[in-house]
Amino acid sequence: MLTALKPSETYTLRFLPEPVRRGRDLPVCDGCHQQRRSSQKEQVSERELHSPETLPVGAFTAALQDTAYDMVTFTRKLLCQRLHIWIFLQILISTSLIFYLQWLWNASSEVLCPILDTKVSPVHPPFIILLWTLPFREEFPLNLCAERFDITGCFYTADRRFYKNADAVILHHSDIMYSPSSLPTQQRPLNQRWVWFNLEPPSKISNIDMLENLINVSMTYRRDSDIFTPYGWTLLTNKPLNFSIPVKSRLVAWAASNWDPTIRRVQYYEELKKHLHVDVFGPGHQSLSRDEQTSVFSQYKFYLAFENSENQDYITEKLWNNALLSGTVPVVLGPPRQNYELFLPSEAFIHVDDFPSAKALAEYLLALDKDDKKYQSCFTWRYRYEVVGRMSWPTHYCKACLYLKNHPTYRTIPSLAKWFTS
Repeated sequence: MLTALKPSETYTLRFLPEPVRRGRDLPVCDGCHQQRRSSQKEQVSERELHSPETLPVGAFTAALQDTAYDMVTFTRKLLCQRLHIWIFLQILISTSLIFYLQWLWNASSEVLCPILDTKVSPVHPPFIILLWTLPFREEFPLNLCAERFDITGCFYTADRRFYKNADAVILHHSDIMYSPSSLPTQQRPLNQRWVWFNLEPPSKISNIDMLENLINVSMTYRRDSDIFTPYGWTLLTNKPLNFSIPVKSRLVAWAASNWDPTIRRVQYYEELKKHLHVDVFGPGHQSLSRDEQTSVFSQYKFYLAFENSENQDYITEKLWNNALLSGTVPVVLGPPRQNYELFLPSEAFIHVDDFPSAKALAEYLLALDKDDKKYQSCFTWRYRYEVVGRMSWPTHYCKACLYLKNHPTYRTIPSLAKWFTS
């Protein structure tokens, strides 16, 4: 509130230049006033600042009103600027929120109703199969079952947001065996089945015990698994197949990626090489890329399909891919001969256990090398059987769809470790 001034009294005032008093015509800042004073050479001297002069009361009141007006104008401008910033931030936040809600809606729609091939009827919702991990972190197309194998009605995903809606979860043991914390930690949905997927022998894996009473379906290379996923097999055909023996220029080959002197296959090789030359490929030996294996191995008459573990039904790509699909005669070391004969004809391979020693085996191979007719007789079965090898991940996983749909009964495997290690 302004105090009334008496006309009879005089007051000491500081005269300011007109442009300064009319601050509304200048930028509202101290720096602007200083620049204007300097440019117009109207700086008040030190003497004038202390010289009392008189000013009518009305002029003084007008000066105060101008100052108040300038303050109000500055405040309004400041508020307008802040209001504009606030409005802009609100628009930005609202737009982001709308996009986020739309994304959540789309994601939830995919969980509730994933899109499948056109053969799936809308009346029957798809069977959702969650791959808890991609095997060895290898990426591959997931939903090829209808296209490749005419298996429909399942939707595969590796997105763990589908966990609550998944009908089955496939656990690849080599990816989850190191800690129980690698298993799903959320509450398990009612009737959701867990599938144990493993292609490694007991000696190469660990911590099967942590899965006791958790697994509902087994999926391994063993024939007594719920879902049988071998490394290869043979098919008896109705018509003779066109097969020709590749040209041979070398004798024996072996590829070994895991060189462990304590296991039988390395020990057997050490004895065999004393009587027979073997070309060895792998770390510490001759290098050979995966793409070159078939063309290189096909030049050899024999291939050592030696397994790193001797377990029931553990017959791997060493036989199917490296030997048979390369058109060479496999010399096998692994489970007993009777076990091999469940997968392919007895004349299709040479088993090390058929000979009393590595020396006797070497002598037999050298004799076959010199007898072309007898060597060629090792391939007579190839005109009646088709060899299926080079398994892909979709081949294994699509079998899960077929089994789970045809076997809806819920059950739990009480002792997974005891079964698999027996």
